[in-house]
Amino acid sequence: TKYWALLVLALSGVSDSLDGKLARRWNQISSLGRILDPAADRLYILSTLVGLTWREILPLWVTAALLARELMLLVAVAALARHNYGPPQVNFLGKAATFNLMYAFPLLLLSDGEGWLHTLAAIFGWAFAGWGTALYWWAGILYVVQVRRLIKADNKAD
Repeated sequence: TKYWALLVLALSGVSDSLDGKLARRWNQISSLGRILDPAADRLYILSTLVGLTWREILPLWVTAALLARELMLLVAVAALARHNYGPPQVNFLGKAATFNLMYAFPLLLLSDGEGWLHTLAAIFGWAFAGWGTALYWWAGILYVVQVRRLIKADNKAD
């Protein structure tokens, strides 16, 4: 079952990346897609965090750090909504963070075992997880700064 889960994780990450590239290439970007794509990414990350933490592959502190960032953004988006703004545009840093995490999770799942392949997967999985978590927080902080500026400008206009 671990290998089926690994296949699902890998295919989910590849399909998300391919979907974005094709949408941009064929100019098939929509307002709904701008909301659903980040929502799908968050659902992927949340469900994977739960599974990897449950199997004790991912330590609770990593899961808590990533979930705390999501909570911070949830508060920021709620603040934007009170000022009649939609969610902030996804930036390159946020995409890079998600990309790193989508590589980290299947590798960390594969690292659960013995042998050189599992060891190699652990090395690369933790490298991607470390960069992904750091970039995820950096992107989140930039979103909060953007939200604060919008709300501050909105308050000045009133």
